[in-house]
Amino acid sequence: QLVESGGKSVQAGGSLRLSCGASGSIYGDACVGWLRQAPGKEREGVAAIDSDGIASYADSVKGRFTVSRDNAKNTVYLQMNSLKSEDAAMYHCAAYPCSRPIMMVARTPSLASWGQGTQVTVS
Repeated sequence: QLVESGGKSVQAGGSLRLSCGASGSIYGDACVGWLRQAPGKEREGVAAIDSDGIASYADSVKGRFTVSRDNAKNTVYLQMNSLKSEDAAMYHCAAYPCSRPIMMVARTPSLASWGQGTQVTVS
């Protein structure tokens, strides 16, 4: 089971750090991604990290967001800096096989284990 935390309301230009904690060893060799969905928009993957710590990012967040994982704590983080109004969304973390690209996970939620989400508001 995955549990996200850290979402809140911030001003544009501000920063937030989201956390995704896992019970047990759900992560293992899985990739962990952060996906977001704003009202009226499709779910999109913003960042992902594999078990070796190799990260990837959507173009819209490159240079502003950083994903990291602490395997000892079974926790994945998303550091978000220079937040923009378009970053406002419900953010979910998901654990999924690294053989699947995050774009596929965004379209096919059944491929992953998901958290309940944490809301980020940017004003």
